[in-house]
Amino acid sequence: MELKIVKIHKPDTVNVILGQSHFIKTVEDLHEAIVQTNPTMKFGIGFCESSGAALVRWSGNDQAMIDLAKQNAFTLGCGHSFLVFIDQGYPINILNTIKSVPEVCRIYCATANPLEVIVAETDQGRGILGVIDGVRTKGIESDDDIKWRKEFLRKIGYKLG
Repeated sequence: MELKIVKIHKPDTVNVILGQSHFIKTVEDLHEAIVQTNPTMKFGIGFCESSGAALVRWSGNDQAMIDLAKQNAFTLGCGHSFLVFIDQGYPINILNTIKSVPEVCRIYCATANPLEVIVAETDQGRGILGVIDGVRTKGIESDDDIKWRKEFLRKIGYKLG
């Protein structure tokens, strides 16, 4: 077994959801779930098929997001994993919907941060062991940091008053 770090490449403003599922119809079911939940969100899906032709299956409604999804899924190359790249929306807008898709087994992360995936590779294939989401924690929030956090959440509409 060989351990590898696979960096997910994306613009800083783009969010990504990384997950695992169990069936080829995942790509279509994720697409339908996203557009039914948030029809204005721009997205691209890349799904790593783990048997048969073992292709990256893909879908989406925005060519830039689709291109990110296809290339990053191919680079990742872990069976039954999927990546959803999001523009003009946030994972929080669709995360519960994605979790409820019957073939989705696990969500590893949902982030706009720099992302690295820890991968194990054997003669059979590749599997995801975990993720490195963002940077190492730098400290503990102060009263000023708490004030900023609360103001920020209200400013972007995720908390009231």
